[in-house]
Amino acid sequence: MKRSYLLLGLVMCSICEWSLASDHLITDYGAIADGRTINTRFIQKAIDEVSAAGGGRVVVPAGNFMTGSLFLKSGVDLHIALGAVLLGSHSTDDYQKVDGRAALLLGNNQQHISVSGEGIIDGQGQELLVDIFRKLRSGEAKDNPIWQVKRPEYGRAMVLYFKGCQHVSVTDVTLKNASNWVQDYRECDQVVINRITVQSTAYWNNDGLDITDSKNVRVTHCFINATDDALCLKSENPNSACENIFVDSCVLRSSANGLKFGTANAGGFRNITIRNLTVYDTYRSAIALESVDGGIMENIDIQYVTAKNTGNAIFIRRGHRNTSGPISTAKHIYIAHVKVEVPLYKPDQGYPIEGPPDHLRPGFDQMPVRPSNFHIYGHPFLPYNLVPASIVGIPGYPVQDVTLEDIDISYGGRGSKDIAYIPMESLGRVPENENGYPEFSMFGELPAWGFYIRHAEGIVFKNVRLHYLEDDFRPAIVLDDVKNSEFHELKIPTAREMPMIVLNHTSDITLKNLQLPASEEKAVLKSDFR
Repeated sequence: MKRSYLLLGLVMCSICEWSLASDHLITDYGAIADGRTINTRFIQKAIDEVSAAGGGRVVVPAGNFMTGSLFLKSGVDLHIALGAVLLGSHSTDDYQKVDGRAALLLGNNQQHISVSGEGIIDGQGQELLVDIFRKLRSGEAKDNPIWQVKRPEYGRAMVLYFKGCQHVSVTDVTLKNASNWVQDYRECDQVVINRITVQSTAYWNNDGLDITDSKNVRVTHCFINATDDALCLKSENPNSACENIFVDSCVLRSSANGLKFGTANAGGFRNITIRNLTVYDTYRSAIALESVDGGIMENIDIQYVTAKNTGNAIFIRRGHRNTSGPISTAKHIYIAHVKVEVPLYKPDQGYPIEGPPDHLRPGFDQMPVRPSNFHIYGHPFLPYNLVPASIVGIPGYPVQDVTLEDIDISYGGRGSKDIAYIPMESLGRVPENENGYPEFSMFGELPAWGFYIRHAEGIVFKNVRLHYLEDDFRPAIVLDDVKNSEFHELKIPTAREMPMIVLNHTSDITLKNLQLPASEEKAVLKSDFR
C-alpha cells in the first residue's frame, strides 16, 4: 500500500504542469468586486476561454465577488487570491446542478482542474436559506412535506461539487457556510486536497468534506469545523467504491462524527489509510466505520488519532439497512495508537448547531419535555449512562478481523443504575436494530462502560487501556456472541463492581497478561445468557 501512495504522490505532482500559463484576472472580463453584483457570466467567460485555449489560471483578485454557479473546465486553475472572497448568491435562481446536486462551484467529467489560493469561497448558506424558506412558504417552490418539521432539500447548495473528474487539486483555500454538504468529490480519480480550511456551521446536514466513490485520493493538512460529519467517506454506487484513499495530519471538529465511513456504502470502502488525526468538541464518534448498505468495508488502516471531548471513541457497525439487498462486509480493520477522552458533559454544547440527545434512538424514543429546573450532569435533556465504544455485527454476519492496538480511552464515568440497568442475564434486551440508521447510540443503553462487542470474530486487542474518572457500576467489557478473539495486555485499573469482563455466548477467547485490580477468576464472568 505504501508503494501505491508514493506513486499517487508522484502522479499528483504533475497537476501543476498545466497551470503554468499567464494569469487571467476575472476583472479583465468585467467582474465587479462590490459584494452584490452577480458576476457569474464574467467569471464563467474567463473559465471557458482559458480552457478552450489549452488551460491556465483564472484569478479572483482581492475583493468581494458575488456569483451564482460556476462550471470549472478542463485545464483551469481557479485561483482565489489572498484577500479575495467568492460569495455565493442569495437566490436559488442563480444555482445550477450536476447530477441533481446544486453547488457554487461545479465540475462535471473534467480533467486537470484545480482550486488554489489563500482566499475564501463563502456559500452564504444562511442568506440562501432566507430565499429557500420564502419560496417554500409562499408556494413558489415545492419540497417533500417533511421540510416543515425537519429541513428542506429544495434549493440548498454545496460550495463545491465535482463529479467524474480526473486529476483534481484543491489547495490552501477556505470554504465556508454551505447550506448543504460543503464539498463532495464523487466518482473522481486522482484527487489532492491539501491545506484547506472548512468553517461551516451555517445549517444542518453540513458535512465538511465528503469523498464519494472516488479513487486515489490524498487529503492532508486540513482543518475542518462542520455541523455534520467532518471527514466522511461515502459510497452510493453499488458498482463503485472509495478506494486507495490516504488521509494525514488533519484537525476535525463536528456536531456529528469526526471521521466517518458511511452512512451510504452501496459499493463500499477498500484500501483506506488514515494517519495523524486530531478530533475535538465532537458530539458523536471520533471514529465511525459503518457498513450497512450491502457494500464492502475492508483493508482499513487507521493510526495516530487523538480525540478530546468527544461523545464516543470508536464505533464499528455491520448492519443491514438495505433489507432486501445483499449484506455488507466489515473486515480487515486495523486501528492503532489512539487516545480518546469521553467527557461527562455534552461535548458540542454551545456550538451554533448542536447534536440531539445522544442516548435517544431514532424511531424508538421521543424527545422529552424538560422541566425548567431539570439539569443533571450538565446534559441539557436527560441523564444517561455514557455509551461505550462498540464493535457490532448482526446475527450470522459478524464483524471480522479487527485489531485494536495501543488504545487509551478515558470516560467520565458516573454510571448509575437509577438511570438504566441491564442485568447480565438480560443481555438479550439490547436491540439488534439490524436495519436502523447506524450511530453509536442506536442501541440505547448498553451493559458495558468501556467496550461492547457483539456478533464478531477475529477481534484482537493489544495494549488497550480503559479507565473512568468517576465510578461506573457496569462491566468494562461485554462480549456477546464473539468467537476466535484475543485480548493481550488489557489494562483496566479500577472497578466498582464485579465482574469487569463478561464473556457471554463466546468461544475460543484468549485472555493474556490482563492488568486488572482483581484476580481473573473474580473479574471475568463466562456465561451463556440468551
